[in-house]
Amino acid sequence: MATTILRPGNWAPDFVGKDQDGKTINLADYKGKKLILYFYPKDNTSGCTAEACSLRDGYEDLKNLGMEVLGVSPDSEKSHKNFIQKYSLPFRLIADENHEIAEKYGVRGEKKMYGKAYFGILRTTFVINEQGVITHVFNKVDTKEHVKQILSEINK
Repeated sequence: MATTILRPGNWAPDFVGKDQDGKTINLADYKGKKLILYFYPKDNTSGCTAEACSLRDGYEDLKNLGMEVLGVSPDSEKSHKNFIQKYSLPFRLIADENHEIAEKYGVRGEKKMYGKAYFGILRTTFVINEQGVITHVFNKVDTKEHVKQILSEINK
């Protein structure tokens, strides 16, 4: 399973990566802002597309609450750029091709498909506050209704 178990109240691990335009991005860029950091397995797959589109469609609601959105997957910068253009995504995506960020967040673990075990990205979303502390962790993501899921939980 996952290498690290992060829970609400933990400090979010710092990271450095490249976005879809090859620009360096890190957690410190979001200091003073609320951040939705979501990890997903692969661009242009049905579940990942549904999740990204849910976040796109609810983006203004999230922005109105002072939240930024940042996606992370093992796909390349080029793949992310195409994914963003194809679905008009208004947020940045990080290319985590070496799984370094996923490992820090404990979202790379054993999965099964057709009875075969393999290592992959465990779909997970972290809500991080202005100070860099994790406030919510979603590891049972409803891909089609993810924004509603997030808003419902943070409004409790």
